[in-house]
Amino acid sequence: MIQKVKINDIRSNDTNPRTIQESKFKILKQSLKEFPEMLRLRPIVVDENNIILGGNMRYKACQELKLKEVYIVKADDLTQEQKDEFIIKDNTSFGQWDWDILANDWQASKLNDWGLGVWENTKDDEEYKPIMFPSFSNDVVTKDDIEKAKNNLGENFSKGTGRKFVQTMCPECAHEFNIEVE
Repeated sequence: MIQKVKINDIRSNDTNPRTIQESKFKILKQSLKEFPEMLRLRPIVVDENNIILGGNMRYKACQELKLKEVYIVKADDLTQEQKDEFIIKDNTSFGQWDWDILANDWQASKLNDWGLGVWENTKDDEEYKPIMFPSFSNDVVTKDDIEKAKNNLGENFSKGTGRKFVQTMCPECAHEFNIEVE
């Protein structure tokens, strides 16, 4: 059951093995400012002693945003082994992104704002410019990277919807995906 509690009633987990890059933490804080409903939809998970099992970074962001209350779910019936397992499994990504759907149906600028860290495709340059695919560092795309991407462009094709696509490859990770062309 989701409860709303005073933020000072819960404590971060000193043995939390997850960290967050400063740039991603800024995005998280901005995200919570713009979409505070996320805190209710994805509450912080605490144990019987109100120590956080899941949501340490959201908790830290809420503290910095000076929120007075947060939403929690209390997992007060877990053994220590189950708590440890939850901490790891809660932070493990089992799924994968479908990059074709992201490239064709989602705005790259919004995905970047939301912390996914994908490509940039601007009308000004008309060239595909990968910005970390996926983003794990603060590297800048060079002209050489753009040239590599140009060399990896495939033939135009349609997907039965009348929309035209070009197959390309990220020079950072060699992932192949399709981007829509006009």
